[in-house]
Amino acid sequence: MTHFTDLGLAEQLLKALSAEGYATPTPIQAQAIPPILLGRDLLGAAQTGTGKTAAFALPLLHRLLNQPRRMQPRSVRALILSPTRELAAQIEASIRAYAQFTTVKSTVVFGGVPVGKQIRALGQHVDILVATPGRLLDLVDQRAVSLREIEYLVLDEADQMLDLGFVHALRRIATLIPAKRQTLLFSATMPKPIREIASAYLTDPVEVAVTPVATTAEKVDQRVVFTQPGDKPALLARTLGVPEMERAIVFTRTKHGADKVVRQLEIAGIKSAAIHGNKSQGQRERALGAFRDGDLRILVATDIAARGIDVDGISHVVQFDLPNVVETYVHRIGRTARAGASGVAIAFCTPEERGDLAAIEKLTRVALTPMGEVPYWDGRTPKKPPQNQGRGGRGQQNAGGGRDHGRPSGPRSGSPKPSHAGKPAGSGQREARNDAPRNDRPPQRSEAPAPRKEGGAAKEGLGGVAFLQQRTQQPRTNGARRRAN
Repeated sequence: MTHFTDLGLAEQLLKALSAEGYATPTPIQAQAIPPILLGRDLLGAAQTGTGKTAAFALPLLHRLLNQPRRMQPRSVRALILSPTRELAAQIEASIRAYAQFTTVKSTVVFGGVPVGKQIRALGQHVDILVATPGRLLDLVDQRAVSLREIEYLVLDEADQMLDLGFVHALRRIATLIPAKRQTLLFSATMPKPIREIASAYLTDPVEVAVTPVATTAEKVDQRVVFTQPGDKPALLARTLGVPEMERAIVFTRTKHGADKVVRQLEIAGIKSAAIHGNKSQGQRERALGAFRDGDLRILVATDIAARGIDVDGISHVVQFDLPNVVETYVHRIGRTARAGASGVAIAFCTPEERGDLAAIEKLTRVALTPMGEVPYWDGRTPKKPPQNQGRGGRGQQNAGGGRDHGRPSGPRSGSPKPSHAGKPAGSGQREARNDAPRNDRPPQRSEAPAPRKEGGAAKEGLGGVAFLQQRTQQPRTNGARRRAN
């Protein structure tokens, strides 16, 4: 069995790991740390909750310690980019814990908070900067930080960074950082088109995949309840009302839907709070803090929380709405069964969402266990869900209807027949495609597609990874357009 002491890490880091209670590296850490220590570029894929942050943070800290250098004012040596504020804050907190016995300094910048404090922090000595792209470019435009001395670039949740709306910001960042650098990309899911394009622009990369792409954690008990759209609120209240539901995250597809669920749960006498891109940073931090401290048992969230929430003891994940992007399912249920624990993931599936369920099962190669109306299956044959009656359900929910998009949706045993609605949903679906907070998106008018066809993903991904190569032909922006992070 490999131990951290076998990896050749600096003594200060080993002392910090011991203080944090770490003894044995996870598979992704054991496989990724050695090539990173050698200075190799790396493309890493592993299940969420398996320690990807330590896999890149520890060797990065080791290299910074072993290669000290004087820096120009407001310059940083390592840049870690994250798609969400919560994930950025979590990464920087982990780095501070690992570097507690070293002189390496880190800070984090993201939107939704006053920029003055972040500017003052960057005026001090900073080795590692964790950032969301939009706020980083704001600070660059204000000359609060320089990226000219970057030696290490890390993209966490690389598939989302390359595919869900950060293309223009990343392309501009590429013009600001040196071409000679070590680049690391990590994600729980790495769709084939994105992986192929990213690999083409990395320099002789090492590819580490400790589990098949889009594999879900083994200790997550995955279940599905077949229901109707109008029955979801009452079903959710019954599901959350059982004693076994110790701490749960409920995922909705839209921001409005999250707020609506909170109101419905309040009527049912269940206390909860919502977290999504329309909430202020203070509201998001208070809700997440109460959930982490145990003062709040139920957190209702959009996919902004599918990546970046690392809270111990989440026993259940409930998918009130199935996600538009099938890979997001893996990230959602990864909020439970973390660090070797077990958990339960329950998905509500209406006839209109049957195509999404089929796509999820095809991607993960896991057939979700059907349940009756009672959230805890007692082993008996579950009730057969009502059959879909023609096209009648298509107009009930604009965000959910007619979303098969040509994906396989053959009948399953004990499952309703798929809806034959042929037209995609309209505005509701557009709202749901990417719930990055308003001021965390780069300024662009195009919207990320709903479940994308392979060719479309490759086209978008090509633009996304153009920042990895300095030979970009895009004109540099002057920073005048509105942007926030």
